[in-house]
Amino acid sequence: MTEHNENIKPDEYCGESLNDDEDVDLSDDLNGSDDSEEDPRFITVGICAQWKKVKAKPMEEILHRLEQFEYIRIIVFSELMIQEKPIEEWPICLVLISFHSKGFPLAKTQQYARLRKPILINDLDKQWDIMDRIKVHEILNDAGIAQPRYGLLRRTLHADGIWKTLSVVNEQDDQIEIDGEVFHKPFVEKPVSAENHDVYIYFPSSAGGGSQRLFRKIGSRSSVYTSENSIRKDGSYIYEEFMPTDGTDVKVYTVGAEYAHAEARKSPGLDGKVERDEFGKEVRYPVILRADEKLIAMKICLTFKQAVCGFDLLRAEGKSFVCDVNGFSFVKNSTKYYDDCASILGHMIMRQVAPTLSIPYPLAYQADDPPFVPTALGTRMELRCVIAVIRHGDRTPKQKMKMAVLNPL
Repeated sequence: MTEHNENIKPDEYCGESLNDDEDVDLSDDLNGSDDSEEDPRFITVGICAQWKKVKAKPMEEILHRLEQFEYIRIIVFSELMIQEKPIEEWPICLVLISFHSKGFPLAKTQQYARLRKPILINDLDKQWDIMDRIKVHEILNDAGIAQPRYGLLRRTLHADGIWKTLSVVNEQDDQIEIDGEVFHKPFVEKPVSAENHDVYIYFPSSAGGGSQRLFRKIGSRSSVYTSENSIRKDGSYIYEEFMPTDGTDVKVYTVGAEYAHAEARKSPGLDGKVERDEFGKEVRYPVILRADEKLIAMKICLTFKQAVCGFDLLRAEGKSFVCDVNGFSFVKNSTKYYDDCASILGHMIMRQVAPTLSIPYPLAYQADDPPFVPTALGTRMELRCVIAVIRHGDRTPKQKMKMAVLNPL
């Protein structure tokens, strides 16, 4: 693996300036290959995302592992090309890994996908739904996935700049009623747009009242308390029943329908202080998912058509509830995850494309089925590991004497 410059600018790569219509070919950097000598059966995998996301450490780690597959060639679309060039000039690829973030032209990328028809690792149409919390709730509901009880307060903005409430709302000191649905404090208030991370938690007067305002992490803060106790009046919001957890959120990351990595973090609504390690990274704790939670991960991956997908779980009262679906997300600072993710994606791509290009792909290279074992009750459990404790059978004679002593001293 070659060394990478962390300070690479969006308009240059490995010291070579990119022209407006050039794409970034990682295979040249990794394998020292020449386009003129390439095997025409190469599977080109296009990476179409904001440059900041492409250059993030998790993405770099996974892409360079993905390049170790003999017939896979990675092409990163330059940001200049994505933003300014027509889709007809974008590189042609057989597989496309593309995901939305702030400033990314998702609609334009959809046009490219319709033109070239690549295999999509993450469906582009569904990414619009992920950006709408109303749609997310509806999709989770249709899929039978547990989520906190919620209500929708709709408002519309008139030409005179005044918000008109379309729902029937009755706000009292310790509760709110929306279209006949009552939510007692504490409850959670979320903007309809998932791009807006200003989430508020309102507390009852018995707990001191006020509200905790959550936001994107700024330094060591992720939320702040305020005495403001009235709901916002400047837009449409979703109100959710507050779920009493143990002070942690569970972050789940899928790679395909059969793989899910989970870790817990301190809930941002607790006191707003972000726990960080000696390297300045947010502290995460390993989590083992239960069987029902693994089923939830599979359902979300398939329902939202996102092979690589992150979502948030709340564990409360012995059950698990999905409170947020984030779309394309990677685990940070986990070599094991980088290995697993690249392996799964690589085999996923090879299985789908290799036969059409007559590329040799032995069955032995494919991922094994998840290990299940029968139990006494007839159900199946996943065999996670086998632990053996071994000790030698010989004992060395001890030259010591034991005796009972009755003297109090």
